[in-house]
Amino acid sequence: MYKGKKIVVVMPAYNAEKTLENTLNDIPDGWVDELVLVDDCSSDKTAEKAQQLGVDHIIEHDKNLGYGGNQKTCYETALKLNADIIIMLHPDYQYNPKLIPAMASLIASGLYDVVFGSRILGKGALTGGMPKHKYILNRLLTFVQNVVMGQKLSEYHTGYRAYSRAVLESLNLSAGSNNFVYDNEMIARIFNKGFSIAEVTCPTKYFDDASSIDFKEGFKYAVGVLCVSARYFLHRKGIVKWRLLED
Repeated sequence: MYKGKKIVVVMPAYNAEKTLENTLNDIPDGWVDELVLVDDCSSDKTAEKAQQLGVDHIIEHDKNLGYGGNQKTCYETALKLNADIIIMLHPDYQYNPKLIPAMASLIASGLYDVVFGSRILGKGALTGGMPKHKYILNRLLTFVQNVVMGQKLSEYHTGYRAYSRAVLESLNLSAGSNNFVYDNEMIARIFNKGFSIAEVTCPTKYFDDASSIDFKEGFKYAVGVLCVSARYFLHRKGIVKWRLLED
């Protein structure tokens, strides 16, 4: 524990057999009380590898529920384990696990409710190999979302996130999308409830075995996150209520 807070790291996994060990090896000693891996019906041996590496809790979905559906299981499990701080770390070794102490301490100190590991702060994205078209799209989407939502994040699209227990308990975690848009729905709900978000610079890695989405899914995601921002704006202005923000 850190300052009496139980820290649980949750890993939404899909075909992470090749990268899981490197991810776990970079988690700083003594900072994580329990590890949870949710295997979203992988076609490789992700769950078996996790068991070999000593992951504390391994949950296997009988069918693929999608990235959002995977997160729902992750967070619900962490709350059942009485976690005070929940950190989502992708097991594809794209995000740096060595940031766990920094992210956890910002929440444990009471300074922030949520912490994001941002690939955009500094030069971590391009130097880590993020394709230029993805970088440009990330920046454009973030700019539009900040304007529409009246916020000032450097990135809305990171999958490296830490939450206080109070944040996750305040949300109906089973509600919302089961796909990649779930991340942005979470941001909208966090802003709507008035929780504070900090960002820390996160080095990142892009390589063949790191997870990625194709052009078709990327386009659907871009449209989806813009719709989230628009619905947040309309809800906050009292024009059209969005039930998800009222759960």
